[in-house]
Amino acid sequence: MKDKISKIKEEAMEEIKDLNNMEDLEELRIKFLGKKGELTKVLRGMGKLSNKERPVIGQMANEVRQDIEKEINNTKESLKKEIQKKKLEKERIDISIPGKNIVLGHRHPLVKTIEELENIFMNMGFSVVYGPEVETVENNFDELNSPENHPSRDLTDTFYITEDILLRTHTSPVQIRVMKENKPPLRIVSAGRTFRFDDVDDTHSPMFHQLEGLVVDENVTMANLKETIDTFIKELFGEDMHTRFRPHYFPFTEPSAEVDVSCFNCKGKGCEECNGTGWSMELLGCGMVNPKVLQNCGIDPDKYSGFAFGLGIDRIAMVKYGIDNIRLLFENDMRFLEQF
Repeated sequence: MKDKISKIKEEAMEEIKDLNNMEDLEELRIKFLGKKGELTKVLRGMGKLSNKERPVIGQMANEVRQDIEKEINNTKESLKKEIQKKKLEKERIDISIPGKNIVLGHRHPLVKTIEELENIFMNMGFSVVYGPEVETVENNFDELNSPENHPSRDLTDTFYITEDILLRTHTSPVQIRVMKENKPPLRIVSAGRTFRFDDVDDTHSPMFHQLEGLVVDENVTMANLKETIDTFIKELFGEDMHTRFRPHYFPFTEPSAEVDVSCFNCKGKGCEECNGTGWSMELLGCGMVNPKVLQNCGIDPDKYSGFAFGLGIDRIAMVKYGIDNIRLLFENDMRFLEQF
């Protein structure tokens, strides 16, 4: 039995020398020292030994076990150091190489404008809601009292997907959805992308952004609309800005108006930029919600009234940041965007 134990030690020590990874080392430990290992098998035969031989063999077996465990542990430490060394070499950083400049991005001028507009209206008590860009003809035209012969319904003006589905031409369908799903009082604004067929030039694009607002409640009047618009313009452009309402026609509002604002250069005094009029361009459209629209959405027009307004976010951004070409907002030219 002594020879068997000595042979086990020799085999174990020899095999340990050839190992170069942790997995094989663990397999070797199990092979020689595990519950079914070589050394354990030998020790199970100690019952056949005499009382005199048993302690001698037992001591020898323990010494061999300790020697094998010691060699395994030493090899394990060596392998760990080797692994760590290779890892350090692989992950070594050459501090002599120049570092990379991290360029931090920022919000697009359109996104900044949308957030500013939404914040102004939220401070005025409005809720912000959103709707799908792919809409039904019913929500986009029919419920908004747009007649079938209205130019905006023509195939040359609107992007149709099917006869009944289209890319929304304005954000007004969101107002329809809100009025159908909720009861007055309502006070909401909705911003988002809209689509109309248009030739691209300095001020036109087939994709643009709108923000529209809606208020529906009892005893809402044109005076409430005018006060809301005046407050919004002053919050956006400053207390020295004024508004001018001109009669207009929209099928979904009656009466309707377009709103001009003071010249941004002279603030209404008159200058070369405004040809001495003191007024800048038309900034938004508005009006009292047509009773037919309220009725289409299940709201009693004899009890409730409301007003709505809409403005082009792209135009606001161009005015606010002095941008003279709408293409710049969509071309993603970093030379332009980095200015903001």
